[in-house]
Amino acid sequence: MVAIAETATASIDSERLRNRALVRGWLYLVLVVLVALVMVGGATRMTGSGLSITEWQPIHGVIPPLNEAEWQEEFTKYQQIPQYQQVNKDMTLQEFKGIFWWEWTHRMLARGVGFLVAIPLLFFWLTGRLERGLKPRLIGLLALGGLQGAVGWWMVASGLVERVSVSQYRLATHLTMACIIIVAVAYIARALATYSQGPAVRSVQRFAGLLVLMVLVQIYLGGLVAGLHAGLTYNTWPLMDGAVIPGDLFVIEPAWRNLFENPKTVQFIHRMFAYTVLLVTLWHAIATSRAQPGSTHARRAWVLLGLVLVQAAIGVGTLLMQAPLDVALTHQFVAILVLIFATAHWRGTKGAYPLQQDFAVRS
Repeated sequence: MVAIAETATASIDSERLRNRALVRGWLYLVLVVLVALVMVGGATRMTGSGLSITEWQPIHGVIPPLNEAEWQEEFTKYQQIPQYQQVNKDMTLQEFKGIFWWEWTHRMLARGVGFLVAIPLLFFWLTGRLERGLKPRLIGLLALGGLQGAVGWWMVASGLVERVSVSQYRLATHLTMACIIIVAVAYIARALATYSQGPAVRSVQRFAGLLVLMVLVQIYLGGLVAGLHAGLTYNTWPLMDGAVIPGDLFVIEPAWRNLFENPKTVQFIHRMFAYTVLLVTLWHAIATSRAQPGSTHARRAWVLLGLVLVQAAIGVGTLLMQAPLDVALTHQFVAILVLIFATAHWRGTKGAYPLQQDFAVRS
C-alpha cells in the first residue's frame, strides 16, 4: 500500500511539473512579445511617430486606413496638432504613412499581448492546470496590462494640445510600467522552473532584489533622457561639458524641477546612476562569491556584471555617436536584457515556488 501511495504521489507531482512547464513556456512567449513591444515603442518614439494617431479607439482602431480617402482623413486629424503645425509643416501624405505605421504596429502589438495573456490564462484555468497561488498573480498581470494601455493613451494625450512631443514624465512612466510588467512575467516564469541548487542566503537574496530595483530606476532615468532628447547634447565622455561635475545643473526654479526637466541635469544623473549600478553589481558579485563560493548564484552574479558592463559600453557609444536609431535601440534592448536577467537571478536566489497540493490534476 505504501508503494502504491508513493507511486500515485510521484505521478501527481510529475503532472504538476508538466503543468508548470506549460505555463512557464507560455509566460516566456509573453516575455518575448513584451520585449518586441518595448522595442517597437522605442522606435516609435525615436522616429517621432507616437502622435500620428490622435485618437484612442481600442476596437475600431484595429483597422488601418484602407483607401486614399481614409488616409487623408487620418492625415487631416494629424494636421490639427502642434507637432505637425510647428515641426512637420512640410510633411507629405506619403511621409505621414511612414510614421503612422510605427504607431499602429505598436498599438496592435499591445492589443495582441492582451489576447496572448487572456486566452491561455482562461484555458489553463478552466483545464485545472493552475495552482491556486498562481491565479491572483496572473490576474494581476492582466490588470497591469490594462492599466498600461490607459497610461499609454495618457502619455499620447500630453502631446496633442500644447506640446510638440509627449511629456517626458509620462513617457518615463509608460516605459517603467512596461518594465514592471516584464519583471513580473520573468519573476513568475522563473519561479516555476526547477532548480538544481537551493536558495541563497538572505543577504544575497536582498541584494539581488535591490539590483532589480536599481535597474528599473536607471531605465526610468533613461526614459527622461529620451523624453527630453538629452542624449543629443553633451556628447563627450568621461567628462561632461568639460568637467566631471558640470555647472548649471540647477538653473530652473524650484530646484527639484531640474531633476526632471533640465536636459543637462537629467543626463548627468543618468550617467552617475549608471556608474552606481555598475559598482553595486560588482560588489554583489564579489559578496555572493564570498558568501557561497562556486555556487550557481555566484556564477549568475558575475554574468549579470558582464551584462551591465556591456550595457555601459553601449551607453557610452550611444552618447558619443549622438544616439543614432540602431545604436540607441540596441542600448534599449540590452537594458531590457539586463533587467530580465537581474529578475531571473533574483528569483533564482529564492528558489522555485513550492508545489501546491490544491489544484486539480487531469485524469
